[in-house]
Amino acid sequence: MPDWHGQGPLLNVMNNKPDVFIVGAPKCGTTAMAHYLGEHPDIFVARKEMHAFGSDLRFSPHFYRRKRDAYLAEFKDRNGRGHAVDASVWYLFSEEAAAEIKAFNPESRIIIMLREPAEMLHSLYYQFRFDGNEHLPTFAEALDAEDDRHDGRRIGRKAYLAQGLFYREAACYAEQVQRYYKVFGRERVKVVLYDDFAADVRGTYRETLEFLDVDASRAPADFKVINPAKSVRSTGLRAVMSDPWLRSAALALRPCIPGMFFRAMQMIDARLRRTNTHFEKRPPLAPEVRANLRLEFAPEVQRLGRLLDCDLTHWLRSTPGIPGGFARPVPGTNDYIYSQPAKPTIA
Repeated sequence: MPDWHGQGPLLNVMNNKPDVFIVGAPKCGTTAMAHYLGEHPDIFVARKEMHAFGSDLRFSPHFYRRKRDAYLAEFKDRNGRGHAVDASVWYLFSEEAAAEIKAFNPESRIIIMLREPAEMLHSLYYQFRFDGNEHLPTFAEALDAEDDRHDGRRIGRKAYLAQGLFYREAACYAEQVQRYYKVFGRERVKVVLYDDFAADVRGTYRETLEFLDVDASRAPADFKVINPAKSVRSTGLRAVMSDPWLRSAALALRPCIPGMFFRAMQMIDARLRRTNTHFEKRPPLAPEVRANLRLEFAPEVQRLGRLLDCDLTHWLRSTPGIPGGFARPVPGTNDYIYSQPAKPTIA
């Protein structure tokens, strides 16, 4: 667990420590929510994905993980705004982050965003393909590789978070949400469903502002699309920029480089990454993979529905016209009756 109790200059920035944490899950609208919250005059949002908490998250050395002084310095421009936000999506997956955040700031408020598991995992796979964490060529192959990856096999050289490649574990939402409920209490945790956010961005945003006790009438005029699907233009350029040895060497030199030069290097890196990014619609999720994942996650979705006291039946229905697993709600409960995927008939 990080030691956040410092002396001297560190005490000057402790008053700016964050009190709102968007903890995940990945690919569930967290980037958009963080952006929109940052548009509010009473909210400051720091650089995303710093992951200062979650001591059990085993990031590779070439992933820049800020130490306490550098982390708190990210909030120096808060300038008296009512809330400061840390948005790091693997805090939800972590078994330690909730308790560490509580120890750091007991008054923290937590925002959790969730998406239907099959769609989330499919989107996460393509995000990992984009940033180099994943090297296997298809989503189905990545799912099939999970057992090997638990044994340390079939993990690419450029992977920065091998734990993220245990895809199914990332979608075990019920246990993850329960952990935050237990540590913070339900009153300090807001769960946002991706479906609701996508269907009514403005309404969901206002509800989130109300949860944070800030003026909900001061919403952005335009809720533009944030973080669309993307791929790299040049895999060669990405390979150089993401090379673990080069990034590890740069981070090892970090203490010897004046802050202004390191920030300039970060800006150049970000500009090159933007130049090398191509926005495009990702391939659709194969219907048979979707059906199998929905059947596999049906018990998990049932547990989550009971925990949140909401109907998540729509997360389990098969694509119309495609044979596969489906669920029917049991009237008056949050339980479901499940059906196995249909087997093809042979004439």
